[in-house]
Amino acid sequence: MKKLFYLFIITIVIFASCNTNSQKDKSTKTFQPLATETPARPSGQKHVLGLTTPKMDTVRVGFIGLGMRGPGAVQRFTHIPGTKIVALCDLHPDRVEKTQTILDNAGLPRAAEYSGSEDAWKELCQRDDIDLVYIATDWKRHAPMMIYAMEQGKHVACEVPAAMTMDEIWNVVNTAERTQKHCMQLENCVYDFFELTTLNMAQQGVLGEILYAEGAYIHQLEDFWNSYEADWRMEYNKTHRGDIYATHGMGPACQVLDIHRGDKMNYLVAMDSKPVSIPAYLKEKRGEEVTDFKNGQHTMTFIKTENGKTIHIQHDVASPRPYSRMYLVQGTKGFANKYPKQGYALKADAVEAENMPNLENLTAHSYVPDEVKQALMEKYKHPIHKELEETAKKVGGHGGMDFIMDYRLVYCLQNGLPLDMDVYDMAEWCCLAPLTELSLNNNSAPVAIPDFTRGHWNDVKGFRHALNQ
Repeated sequence: MKKLFYLFIITIVIFASCNTNSQKDKSTKTFQPLATETPARPSGQKHVLGLTTPKMDTVRVGFIGLGMRGPGAVQRFTHIPGTKIVALCDLHPDRVEKTQTILDNAGLPRAAEYSGSEDAWKELCQRDDIDLVYIATDWKRHAPMMIYAMEQGKHVACEVPAAMTMDEIWNVVNTAERTQKHCMQLENCVYDFFELTTLNMAQQGVLGEILYAEGAYIHQLEDFWNSYEADWRMEYNKTHRGDIYATHGMGPACQVLDIHRGDKMNYLVAMDSKPVSIPAYLKEKRGEEVTDFKNGQHTMTFIKTENGKTIHIQHDVASPRPYSRMYLVQGTKGFANKYPKQGYALKADAVEAENMPNLENLTAHSYVPDEVKQALMEKYKHPIHKELEETAKKVGGHGGMDFIMDYRLVYCLQNGLPLDMDVYDMAEWCCLAPLTELSLNNNSAPVAIPDFTRGHWNDVKGFRHALNQ
């Protein structure tokens, strides 16, 4: 019996040793996420990091798409000095006419009209008296319109998401580089008052080294599904899986982490839950029996960066829950959070004594008191907000952040400055749509995120808004 016992022990030891060695071999293997192609930069083409173009006394604008978002943009531009609304375009003539009344009410001359044809927008882009083409159509038209407009010598600004496939993204990047034209995605959430204040705090070192950020688009759309022409948004969710609307969360997160300005995203992993609420809605409200609905009820994406930082992004347009962009920033000295409670938590040495009514009550284990939060937000109010907050709240557009977005676009063009968001931001924030789908379709496999700058992600040291000196 003793011999059998010792033989049994020896067998266990040998098995454990072999298993340990096997685990060591696995751990030393090079990690390889699913590859995604990074095409070589075409000969004679150069990057557009920090792109500047000649100053413009007047920014002449043509608007394409006058459905849900376009008329609001036209209205906001009537409040921006140094702009001229040259042309309006929509497939439906009545929308163009309705938008003309915005100009009438502002005491401005009517714009040239384009409508009635699927290609009417091309005529607008071909005009020689337009500097900027502003696109507010459905997603599937964004990339072709941006590319065509830049090829006609125009700068472009496009609603989110600006591109939906990797081919579209690379074609837009290549066109911007080839034409050396500005291509900005119209991501308004980076101008939110809390987000911009928190960004300034992070840039001033109040939060320490930023290690982690969260963002999301959580917004049940049952009240809005029927508002999208030809049901384009529902159709996209029916046929595509993944985070197809990531930019509201990605924008603020990537700016605070200096993505392609000292860091880059290396790979992502996505997971989703099965689709339930939207198929049930389609059956109950529309009488549609959809058995192969693609997009999950709730999608989570996890991103790792070159510098060891992490990003967590969520998408949910199906669940009955409060609206949230889940904006959260975590640093070594402090924390900022907007949803569901807006506030900061800081180490005691991160705040000057005069801002702390009671030092002993200040702890990183809880939010700072409201009076400290208000003092911090006033102290670190971003210069852009100091200049524009009052006007922005009067003009409106998601509480004023839409106006700030448009004003900054015009300001930078007028002063020959780099735009706040470039074509690489567009590419990085939009690539979640195709890359999360790739991850999900491969059992949540890690997927490599291309360097859209093709080697220049570390040329610029830190994200900053350009200001005229």
